Amino acid sequence: MVTDDARTTDSERRPVAVIVGPPGAGKSTVAAALAERLGVAVHDVDTAIEEAEQRSISDIFVDDGEAAFRVLERAEVARALANEPGVIALGGGAVMHADTEADLAGHVVVFLDVAIADARRRIGFDRSRPLLSVNPRASWTNMMNARRPTYGRVATHRVDTAGRTPDEIVGEIVGLLEPASEPSA
Repeated sequence: MVTDDARTTDSERRPVAVIVGPPGAGKSTVAAALAERLGVAVHDVDTAIEEAEQRSISDIFVDDGEAAFRVLERAEVARALANEPGVIALGGGAVMHADTEADLAGHVVVFLDVAIADARRRIGFDRSRPLLSVNPRASWTNMMNARRPTYGRVATHRVDTAGRTPDEIVGEIVGLLEPASEPSA
């Protein structure tokens, strides 16, 4: 099917990759580095929400509650999957919405898996992460245990980030993406 721009088909507008994973996995960093390496745009769902709302995710959680944030997040994820042709980074909880999980079918989804030690080192479990503000270590572990099956279900590829640099992670992802981009014989 051809979109409004007659030169752009729906398949050309699909994201190259969608990055998912828990807080501290490096989704935003890896998505930006992957997009740069591939020469495509990056779209971070959390950043887009903050820009649209003109306030931080933490402020949205505090002022409006998690349910209100999830409505904004769901709308932005659906919009991004339909309109952003580069690399998309989803927030850690975005995949938990059944409609988002369904929308990810057919996309190349990379699950950045991370151990708690690496997550703690990357994000410090500070109070700026609303879902980790009370007992961050236990909260992260409980959250990851609840989300891991969904991350696994939506993922086309799982990449372990333990002790690795963003460049190493991006190198692995590029290698995983290359077979999909080669023409069939």
